[in-house]
Amino acid sequence: MNRNAGINKVASFLIVGVLWSLPVTLSRLIQAQSSRDSMPLESIQLVPAETLQKFVPVLPEVRQHFWKLDPQTGYAVHSVGGGMYVISDNGWQSAWLVTDEGVIVFDAPASFGKSIPSEIAKVTNKPIKFLIYSHIHKDHIGGAAAFKNIPGLRIVATQPVAEFLSEQNDPDRPVPDVTFSGEKTITLGGKKVELTRHFYHSNTGDLFIYVPSAKFMMAIDCVTAGYAPFQGFDITENFGEYLKVFDQLLAYDFDTFVGGHLTDIGTKKDVLETKEFTFDVYNTVKRIHNNMDQKALVAQAARTVGSDNEFLLFKVVLDKVAYDSIAELQPRWINRLAGVDVWLESHVRTAILYVRWDEKTGGHNAESELIPRSDSFGSDDEHVASGYSH
Repeated sequence: MNRNAGINKVASFLIVGVLWSLPVTLSRLIQAQSSRDSMPLESIQLVPAETLQKFVPVLPEVRQHFWKLDPQTGYAVHSVGGGMYVISDNGWQSAWLVTDEGVIVFDAPASFGKSIPSEIAKVTNKPIKFLIYSHIHKDHIGGAAAFKNIPGLRIVATQPVAEFLSEQNDPDRPVPDVTFSGEKTITLGGKKVELTRHFYHSNTGDLFIYVPSAKFMMAIDCVTAGYAPFQGFDITENFGEYLKVFDQLLAYDFDTFVGGHLTDIGTKKDVLETKEFTFDVYNTVKRIHNNMDQKALVAQAARTVGSDNEFLLFKVVLDKVAYDSIAELQPRWINRLAGVDVWLESHVRTAILYVRWDEKTGGHNAESELIPRSDSFGSDDEHVASGYSH
């Protein structure tokens, strides 16, 4: 990989992580925006170095499992048995199954998807017959255009994914021509690929891609071997379904797990460890949220800032739950999974939203009982309901 390619790859991760997880003052953002056309890229410093240095390095036991990449291509291909191959650039992952009658490809990431057909040709002369989309996100299927001229190729996805991509009209993500609603089995050359739709991540659903003969499972954006999940439990659209995904995965018999990202493939151990982390976050947030005297906290804040800014008073409650939860969780996990300190606050806040607004037992009655009206707040701490309904 040449120097510029390496810089671009690192930057793709830093941009996502920095912009979402680190505080940048509004004035600095405005300054960068107003002067971006006249300033060289190297001179725009989003975050001070001392801020970045506060984060824990990748754990040594995780680092030692980084894949060794081909310096020319920037990725590596590993055979994992049963005709299965996994390709990774230590950022994204994809896979394919070789059978006697052809090849089935699972995802085509934007980063290296265009190279998958040529890599397949290095291990078999069988034609590529199917390309399966795990879900709609461009980082995992944005390289699919490289497959569109393959004779006889069928692109497989759920019907909602096909409908979404048809609306997008994105040349990088060709519209699937084989669709299904819930479950589908593809049989080719005597080998089966079982597809089942779940709802743990994206808003149109996500596939489990299971190859029984190879004991191979691919489920994108829920478990990353060696790491805590990406921001907000892998930017899940449905945390309630995310909580279910681990037991759903563990019901299958597999030895190899591909989660779609970063520096190694996994096993059931990684699914179990991510489940433990996720439920520790969830249960800790739930306990702290439900046991907190929220009315007293709001009253204390209102004495300082008044009671007319209801958003601010409500933020005090959510922030207190978040920071108390982080203080408990980070020491327990900082030496067990890489990246815990990078994304822990986002995980905690995702759990707060679920505990407070989605769960049946949210630990509170009505927000209308929490926020006092400014004209009724007094020294006796008697509060009149504001009707605040968030």
